[in-house]
Amino acid sequence: MTKVVLITGGSSGIGRSTALFLTERGFTVYGTSRNPDKVQKTNTFHLIPLDVTDKNSIDNAVTSVIQKEGKIDILINNAGIGITGAVEETPDEEIHKAFTTNLYGPISVMKAVLPHMRKQKSGLIINVTSIAGYMGLPYRGVYSATKSALELITEAMRMEVKDFGIQLANVAPGEIATNIAAGRYHTPVYEDSPYKTTYGNVLNMINSHVDSGADPEIVARVIHKIINKKHPGIHYKAGAFMEKFSVFLKRILPGKTYEKLLINHYKL
Repeated sequence: MTKVVLITGGSSGIGRSTALFLTERGFTVYGTSRNPDKVQKTNTFHLIPLDVTDKNSIDNAVTSVIQKEGKIDILINNAGIGITGAVEETPDEEIHKAFTTNLYGPISVMKAVLPHMRKQKSGLIINVTSIAGYMGLPYRGVYSATKSALELITEAMRMEVKDFGIQLANVAPGEIATNIAAGRYHTPVYEDSPYKTTYGNVLNMINSHVDSGADPEIVARVIHKIINKKHPGIHYKAGAFMEKFSVFLKRILPGKTYEKLLINHYKL
């Protein structure tokens, strides 16, 4: 029987690449976008409206898929936004927005699909986090925090829903060539800022890495691998070797030693 997949943030980047990849392999895929009518690209999958910051929008999208397909087998929580800046200088409303989109939104979508998955006694939820969620990166602290929190939510919920036949996993991408930078909130590099030089340099480095990031299909392939596992693990990584190795180093090195590596990497 064909499996039904719901992917948030399916109009571009990792979400769209995953939707196309799974559609080609026989899945029935519903991608989502806040404004699907404005999406210019031709898709081989369904694209429906969903705003992860709006509970009514979430409920309507989930209900729509259930009415059409009778089930949702797999939820891929992919929608998210980027944010950069010194924590001290980042406006509170932008911090709240990042947490609302990257953490509270995915939680709300999971809460919307769980009753249906529990009723069908099966389901898989994959949360797209980030390798940045494994470490507090300078001038990306808020982003790191939102993704780290989603990793821990995934760990907790796995244990909570295991008796219902529902499984959870997360996949943490490294630097991927997507359009996240276009929608990222950049705290301005203020002329009178004590962070002006270091933040400006780090921002330039971040932007250059986005342009040279890996193909989002590598994330799609990891997601497909997770789906095909009878008993998925908890944490998966998708990215360059050194990005994945950095997570391993974080686990084994003393805190100050790892911090020194980051300071040297970012030339702080």
